[in-house]
Amino acid sequence: MPEFSFPSSHKMTRRRVLRLGVGGVAALASGVRHEKTLAGAARPNILLLMSDQHRADCLGSDGNRVIRTPNLDRLAREGARFRSAYSSVPSCTPARSALLTGLSPWNHGMLGYGRVANEYRHEMPRMLREAGYYTLGIGKMHWYPQRNLHGFHKTILDESGRVETPGFVSDYRQWFHEQEPALDPDATGIGWNDYQAKPYVLPARLHPTQWTGDTAVRFLEEYQGTEPFFLKVSFARPHSPYDPPERFFKMYEDADIPKAAVGDWAERNAERGKKLAPDTWRGDLGAGQVRRSRQGYYGAVSFVDEQIGRILSVLEKRGWLESTFILYASDHGDMTGDQHLWRKTYAYQASSRIPMLVRWPDKLLDARRGQVSSFPVELRDVLPTFLGVASVAFAENSFDGRNLLSLVSGKTPAWREFIDLEHDLSYDRSNHWNALTDGKFKYIFHALNGEEQLFDLQTDPMELHDLAGSPGHRETLSFWRDRMIRHLSERGTPFVVDGRLGLRPEAHLYSPNYPGTSNE
Repeated sequence: MPEFSFPSSHKMTRRRVLRLGVGGVAALASGVRHEKTLAGAARPNILLLMSDQHRADCLGSDGNRVIRTPNLDRLAREGARFRSAYSSVPSCTPARSALLTGLSPWNHGMLGYGRVANEYRHEMPRMLREAGYYTLGIGKMHWYPQRNLHGFHKTILDESGRVETPGFVSDYRQWFHEQEPALDPDATGIGWNDYQAKPYVLPARLHPTQWTGDTAVRFLEEYQGTEPFFLKVSFARPHSPYDPPERFFKMYEDADIPKAAVGDWAERNAERGKKLAPDTWRGDLGAGQVRRSRQGYYGAVSFVDEQIGRILSVLEKRGWLESTFILYASDHGDMTGDQHLWRKTYAYQASSRIPMLVRWPDKLLDARRGQVSSFPVELRDVLPTFLGVASVAFAENSFDGRNLLSLVSGKTPAWREFIDLEHDLSYDRSNHWNALTDGKFKYIFHALNGEEQLFDLQTDPMELHDLAGSPGHRETLSFWRDRMIRHLSERGTPFVVDGRLGLRPEAHLYSPNYPGTSNE
């Protein structure tokens, strides 16, 4: 059985061996002096709630009348929602690098799906730990090496089936095998990137979403530290496999789930006449498969939402809701059949736009609750926001992100005009692009062949009509193209060549700013 070790400031008052998971986290938090309440603390607790692959339109508060997300909708109602929130590099690891560092893709160095660097100059958990917070990460981190803490006092991990460090076993899997040594945690039989969906075949208490929620709840029930805490709770769903427990699968059995949005330009992704693997990245699989995939996906979202509700309930019971700053976000979205595409790594809304919600204590900020901001924001903004909440001073040029509370409070005279998006070559040489959006228009440059796309997101939010070839939008296209040239000009060749956007048929996964000389 693994033993939890407190850092020097959290010595155990009694020796205790624990099993990580539901029973184990009670011991995690029991070893220090109890303080009746943190409500009077000078600085709020910080709670980062995160899911994996949650597309922004799968929220009731975003206008989806089918999805059931009452707890996330509560955060939006009691705080603020950012309707133009994006993931600049919409796949797991580069998105998490932006979250960790507060930097843009070029500056944190990851232009596509690779490995998060071992260490950056500024890292979220380390900066908050140095500021006096007790820091704990629960769930999916997706870092390398897999036990890399990046400043956390402790992480309790669910890394799905991923084994990238020799001998690594996640805390969830260790707990699972201690609970049910005769069972297979992957018994449902769906791959990590499959479009297939079916109910979880094991008892719901064994599901990783339940384990993550249980682990977070137990920590909050038992925490007795004198320091404010920074708690990151990172769910591995609704990322495939789309395998919620039966009751969540049935929740959407007769629901009017939206059909796939397929633009007048998207036939090229249909892959007609081809036999497609379960983990295909593109293909018209038919309306029936899209609906079943989305049934499982919607159920997975609602399952995560339920766990978030449990976490909020514990905060209320302990009197901490009004002394805790809460932010919810995802690393990227999920196409789930839109434009005949699956998975992520695309510039299109279902892949790149993410939910982002904040709820603040009354003592921290006097701002209107329930507001919806249309300014373009991104994962890089989370770290500067947390530092602002924690009253940590930093040089203005330390980050590319900005404090979201300045938007919420209405005290920012100017915000960024657009956000940059990109993804290095993924799945196929044709999927390699740069994009810009202000939440109203989106411009996409395809690096393989120079194709451009332009979408009016206000009149066409599902990106059904590509305006790049429209005579009536030539000036708009030129305006955004020039913006892209200026944005990429600091990179030089091959991104910009002789003042024009350059073709890039080959991969450029890391920028020169990626820390270290090895990309292993």
